Amino acid sequence: MPSSRNLNRQKIIQAAIELFASQGVSETTTKQIAELAQVNEVTLFRQFGNKHGLLLAVIEDADVFAQLGQNLATELPPASNLADMLRAYANTCLQALEQTPAVIRSLVGESGQYSTENRQGLGRSFDRANRRVAKYLKTNIGESQSDSQLPIEQLTSLLHTVLFGYATIELTSEYHGLWRDRVDFLDRVVALFTTGVVAGDRDRLTVNSPEHLTIEQDLPEPVVHQILQQAKKHSLQAYALVYVLFGAGLSASEIVALTRSNHVSSSDRQLLQITHGMARQVPVNQWILGKRYGTYLKNPLTQWLRSRKDTNPALFINPDGTALTAANLRQLWQQSIAEILAPTDEPPTIEQAQATWCVEMIMRGLSIDAMQVLTGWETSQLEPYVHRAKELTVLAQAFNVDRSS
Repeated sequence: MPSSRNLNRQKIIQAAIELFASQGVSETTTKQIAELAQVNEVTLFRQFGNKHGLLLAVIEDADVFAQLGQNLATELPPASNLADMLRAYANTCLQALEQTPAVIRSLVGESGQYSTENRQGLGRSFDRANRRVAKYLKTNIGESQSDSQLPIEQLTSLLHTVLFGYATIELTSEYHGLWRDRVDFLDRVVALFTTGVVAGDRDRLTVNSPEHLTIEQDLPEPVVHQILQQAKKHSLQAYALVYVLFGAGLSASEIVALTRSNHVSSSDRQLLQITHGMARQVPVNQWILGKRYGTYLKNPLTQWLRSRKDTNPALFINPDGTALTAANLRQLWQQSIAEILAPTDEPPTIEQAQATWCVEMIMRGLSIDAMQVLTGWETSQLEPYVHRAKELTVLAQAFNVDRSS
């Protein structure tokens, strides 16, 4: 059995963590901590000397950052390449930071007020977390397979710096315009590490003009309709979800942020009010690549909503009634595309659904200015899709000429 001294120590540390999380380090007093731990304040001083000594114990004994790194490594599935691993880890890390007790945000946010010893302890905790994730990287990818110009420990530390910066900005600002959403941010992170820090061709870092921008490949009509039909067979929600992906052109993070109140449907229109990222309204089309999917009042989305018996405000939900997450959404997508291949002989991605919608809207006559309003994207992001739409239009015209000959 633990001694009374050790038991009191753990009670005090746990009480400190709870109070630091709820009201911040600066606003928490040793008296409050002692009362919550149900010990005498003198006992606290005997154990830790003062509040800064207790803070150091919280940082080093509780080791919240190292535990975070360990938990993330155990949750991640094995990855086949560095890009997949980076995306999976970064996404899981950001989700964990959002759900992590506020003690982490409090510890980092107020660190400028700490003593040198406390800041050194905070740095050591970061380092332990970094080494655990680097070990995971080496185990699942292998240092020899990564083609990295940096040691994996340095690669991991740079990644953590980027992710903590993202979390800080997202938690402290309502709108910043730096990226559209999390998917867009993760795309940039993976591109940075796989084409900049990792790839041997350093010249690829300078390729950033609009004419060199790469885009997600749009999907052809047969593949799109096949995905929709497979989703319909899977479940009413999967059908509604895929319908929204191809009918409204939203990203995964935008879709999971939607609530039922964001859906507006009448006899002459159906739209979704986007509140995540760039606030705007986006129509949900009846027609997708030449095929009509119901009416504005009766379509896969409205049928899914009418079938709901729960009270969860989220537009899409899990079987247990909780709101759908981006990871859950991707699982539904994977079920809807099982054994379906894009023209590249690769499984279609969610991002390709958005690209397909974008190209179709331009082909149906929407200007680049109109697309900026609907997507919230910059002109440079849309220009490749305009070029792709022109390419498809010219091909269709050439086929017509051939048929009429």
